[in-house]
Amino acid sequence: MLMPSLDTSIANAGLPTLAQAFTASFHSVQWIVLAYLLAITTLIVSVGRLGDIVGRRRLLLIGIGLFTAASLVCGVAPTLPLLIAARAAQGLGAAIMMALTVALVGATVPTTKTGSAMGLLGTMSAIGTTLGPSLGGVLIAALGWRTIFFVNVPLGILNLFLARRYLPVDSPETKTDRVSFDGAGTLLLGLTLAAYALAMTMGRGHFGRLNLALLLVAVVGAGLFVLAESRVASPLIRLAMFRGPGLSASLAMSALVSTVMMATLVVGPFYLSRALGLHAALVGLVLSVGPLVAALTGVPAGRIVDHLGARRMTLAGLSGMAAGSFVLSLMPVRFGVAGYVAPIVVITAGYALFQAANNAAVMTDIRPDQRGVISGMLSLSRNLGLISGASVMGAVFALASATIDITTAPPEAVATGMRFTFATATMLIILALGIAVGIRELRPLRAPQPA
Repeated sequence: MLMPSLDTSIANAGLPTLAQAFTASFHSVQWIVLAYLLAITTLIVSVGRLGDIVGRRRLLLIGIGLFTAASLVCGVAPTLPLLIAARAAQGLGAAIMMALTVALVGATVPTTKTGSAMGLLGTMSAIGTTLGPSLGGVLIAALGWRTIFFVNVPLGILNLFLARRYLPVDSPETKTDRVSFDGAGTLLLGLTLAAYALAMTMGRGHFGRLNLALLLVAVVGAGLFVLAESRVASPLIRLAMFRGPGLSASLAMSALVSTVMMATLVVGPFYLSRALGLHAALVGLVLSVGPLVAALTGVPAGRIVDHLGARRMTLAGLSGMAAGSFVLSLMPVRFGVAGYVAPIVVITAGYALFQAANNAAVMTDIRPDQRGVISGMLSLSRNLGLISGASVMGAVFALASATIDITTAPPEAVATGMRFTFATATMLIILALGIAVGIRELRPLRAPQPA
């Protein structure tokens, strides 16, 4: 979990350097980040299902190997197109690692420890995201941009050794009895998710005709995907899983919560620099508080879930997020950095508790042959929330600030935009709370074993 999380953010620190190294525009080098995220978003459900079919340990080893080899190619890439292509391959490896790491919890961890395991995975994810920009900056300054990719090679070799040594060998019971793979469904889902992700990320902050066309493609693709899944014998995603409210509710809450978390990354830098007048170094330090809190609270949150139950802690985590967002929506500028950091700590701690509880609820007591695809769907809902949040919450922030260029907006306008954005975030979390209250049990996938 650490490696793909690290590479989600480590390349961001190198974009200015990479633009100079390849004599390319900043918009062009952004595809170094975008290709990685698109590959994960597009493929994470499919690779989870593939793991259910061919064996999760076997596919995880392949994913780690692919990620490591692609990192090496990134480091030696002589041209920007090759680097972008290698990053897409790295994203495929990352999708396998993220989906199957969560899925393997069900096969290797007792049910009474599931919450703790999910909390630990959340901690590693937060550490990777937090460490990425700072580690990337240090490596680039000391050894050059290629080292931000080379650093994955020894980590990948270590991961391969640990996975081969300690993960249980795939047994016939861990594989689905349906050996066919839903190629048509995989292709339709991939195209749909790619179209949606591109619609939300292209346009440099403007939602134009191309974005609208891509969004329409995503809508049509989603309809075709549902139609295809209802007609094949071995579907990629069993639509029957959504008949009960539990799984749909958990995925919806995950997407809403991730959308709100992205708001802290979209609004935070502008509020701290423009409204509070902090220098760049101090802005980075303050922004690291949120991921640091997530890293510190992940394991304790998981243990609390194990002791007090997933439903209670889901409600508690969402309540904390709603309270923190509401306080930020009312926060005057005169409260300074402390007035911003304190609610962020509450939001992030609530997020860590929600993630551990929601993931544990979904991954407990499900059929073994569904663990891969369900864990992939959990990761997908989070990723779609982050992508949507970057676009939607960014648009809300710009609209509320009532300015054409947010980078030159007056402090009062930025502060107003921040408060309005977190008022919107509060409403989204209240919606998630309503979903959580509306379902009686957050263990939706107790399906009868096939005869």
